[in-house]
Amino acid sequence: MPNKEVVLGLDTSCYTTSVALMDLTGSLVADARRLLTVKPGHRGLAQSEMVFQHTRNLPDLVEQLDLTGLTVRAIGVSAKPRPREDSYMPAFLTGLGMARSLGKLLRVPVHRFTHQHNHMYAGLWSVGREAPDRFLLVHISGGTTDFLLCEKQSDGRFTLSPQGTSIDLHAGQFIDRVGVALGLPFPCGPHLEKLAEEAREPYPLKVWTQEAQLSLSGPCSQALRAVEKGADPASLALGVERAISRGLSRTLFYVCKQQELHQVLLAGGVSANGELRRQIGDYLQKRQIELWAPDPKYSVDGAVGNAWAAVLAERQAGA
Repeated sequence: MPNKEVVLGLDTSCYTTSVALMDLTGSLVADARRLLTVKPGHRGLAQSEMVFQHTRNLPDLVEQLDLTGLTVRAIGVSAKPRPREDSYMPAFLTGLGMARSLGKLLRVPVHRFTHQHNHMYAGLWSVGREAPDRFLLVHISGGTTDFLLCEKQSDGRFTLSPQGTSIDLHAGQFIDRVGVALGLPFPCGPHLEKLAEEAREPYPLKVWTQEAQLSLSGPCSQALRAVEKGADPASLALGVERAISRGLSRTLFYVCKQQELHQVLLAGGVSANGELRRQIGDYLQKRQIELWAPDPKYSVDGAVGNAWAAVLAERQAGA
């Protein structure tokens, strides 16, 4: 009996080393990840430290894959952060180098994607929807608050065109700065979400928006001053979630209205927050816009999107 054919997905983002295996039907065979280590009280890592940890983690995760009865047909990898010529980040070179080496040794094609495409494909795979020809991808994380118009091309791939963003802090930076000030571990997202569940009411934080832009530095400064004054931590945590939700809801609706879009796909670590999903979903639903919210496991960084994108690329090549 011949071995089952699978594709290997790799992703080495700012804070997670990831590998995934998926068969050609789109069924997930393996999904392994390891968070990078950040010292207590710190708000991130230098690129050199990311590269070091990925270099150490990636062989371990690949060696953990059980390839019994499987044949790797292709590899999908994040080669850079964004679909721009000037987009570059050393962390992604670790995964790309591994993919190139394995591709040469196994004599299989290596499909290069961007980290944002990886998030897009992971989200689409998770919600089980066929992508429309045009939709809005919302990528919100520690390093990104991007509203991207996704448009299908004749070769089946998608272009991602920026439509709006935060003009200062990213949503994840807002959460992490307040979270660290409250004594939460970094990355602070899951811990702040859990803390917010204890709140009776949100701490009021104002957020500025104008058309497709929002500003999060103002509410962040307000929240940090409130921490110094001894405001209730749970109330502050909920206030941060609500401020981000209000800002995103207004700006996303503006973009959808301008571009005549009816589907919004969430992606990125911040989008895994349940309160954000509820608030944004309710706001858009009242305005006849559908929100696609993937399983939180596939909203955060991982390699599943690259695996699924490689499956689709192999199908396209064999068509």
